[in-house]
Amino acid sequence: MRPRPPDPQPLDVDGVAAVVAGTVLWGVAFLVLLPFHDDLVDHDRGWWLWTCLAGAGMGLVGLWYCLRRRSAIRRDGRRAADEVAKTLREPLS
Repeated sequence: MRPRPPDPQPLDVDGVAAVVAGTVLWGVAFLVLLPFHDDLVDHDRGWWLWTCLAGAGMGLVGLWYCLRRRSAIRRDGRRAADEVAKTLREPLS
């Protein structure tokens, strides 16, 4: 049996850029389809428009979540860095 390769290191990303890109794409798709609303409904594809709107709306919720998560990660990182600095400042006993 072949040895298992090591697990990849996790990416250090917060997801904000990906969520913004997806939200913008859903919003653009909604705006592109909007003039064709009547044609879409005539061909039983009216749900396409509302799917785009739902995707953009859910993207906004995801953006809110990712921004809060990024803020918490940064806050915890600063807190950890402060603890290390405090430890380094203490005299050795």
